[in-house]
Amino acid sequence: MEFKILKKLKTSRARLGILKTSAGEIETPAFVPVATQAVVKTLTSEEAEAAKCQILICNTFHLHLKPGEKIVKKSNGLHKFMNWQKPLMTDSGGFQVFSLGFGRDLGVGKIIKRDDNADKKIISVGHRPTSVKITSQGVYFQSPIDGKKLFLGPKESIKIQQDLGADIIFAFDECPPPNADYGYNKLAMERTHRWAIASLKIKNQISKIKNKQAIFGIVQGGKFKDLRSESAKFISSLPFDGFGIGGEFGDDKKKMMRIINWTIKNLPENKPRHLLGIGHPEDIPKIIKAGVDLFDCVAPTQYARRGIAFTSDGKKIDLAKAEFLNDKNPIDKKCGCFVCQNYRRNYISHLLRAKEITPLKLLTFHNLYFFNSFVENIRKKIRQGLTF
Repeated sequence: MEFKILKKLKTSRARLGILKTSAGEIETPAFVPVATQAVVKTLTSEEAEAAKCQILICNTFHLHLKPGEKIVKKSNGLHKFMNWQKPLMTDSGGFQVFSLGFGRDLGVGKIIKRDDNADKKIISVGHRPTSVKITSQGVYFQSPIDGKKLFLGPKESIKIQQDLGADIIFAFDECPPPNADYGYNKLAMERTHRWAIASLKIKNQISKIKNKQAIFGIVQGGKFKDLRSESAKFISSLPFDGFGIGGEFGDDKKKMMRIINWTIKNLPENKPRHLLGIGHPEDIPKIIKAGVDLFDCVAPTQYARRGIAFTSDGKKIDLAKAEFLNDKNPIDKKCGCFVCQNYRRNYISHLLRAKEITPLKLLTFHNLYFFNSFVENIRKKIRQGLTF
């Protein structure tokens, strides 16, 4: 993998770059759509490419469960298996340590919403999630498919990702819950650091894969400045090809930006930075200005499956509402996607209300095209030296 910075803005840390992988080049900053089970839900790989997707991220944990990495490997890797010719990432499974653990127990995501009750319970050293068992060696899960126990640690995660064959893989980490105290975050960070070293060691034992796959280390530390700085310095001291910024990001977007800035200040300029799990339209300009090069988010696809479209005026519209049955406008008059050129709000609203599946495809395509075009426009502004 090779990363080259082409231009940097003087007014912020925003930068334009090219990330070269064995499967092709990515213009950065770039949005990375989520293809959890080797598919962008409702779309073919060809449709995902037509929606301007440059790179996708697949889920190691879920692909390990089904169909299993051995089946993917026998199919000559994820690219062939899913007929995707462009670059791919796989996560480490570290997010599932949180989502199937404390996340499930408390009903929270990476950022606590104001109406959540989870912030009333503080997770400290000694607290354990009910559905997963976290040890110094790795994590014991209960399969959500058949209930069988399975173990995932640095060795297992890296070997699974090597078999899956993505261009960029991640070191195994522990993603702590957003309501964890300082002590728990420190413990999770130190565990992540040990697993980062182990992940590199395992990867480097297989020289054939070593030359083809890049590996990113993940920074943890929660909402604590000293821990974020310590983690960024430690992870960047290791020979990773790039860096992921993971974990929780506080309980509001201002805190999130402070956490990102603390982290990026302590990461090297010459390697790519990937923000894990953040990327709503209102976040995107801010995180790019902070110096983020890549970022993944489920928002465009998840919202689409709920009947909701993103638009250029900054609004999200729920097309399942009856008010849109008489609306003959495209989803977004300023959008150039095939959905906006050929279909109208009233038709999509009808399909949603009739419980058809076609509108889920149409909205997914539109939302992805919108997100990718939004970031593409920011790249153009950086290239021209303009603020955004």
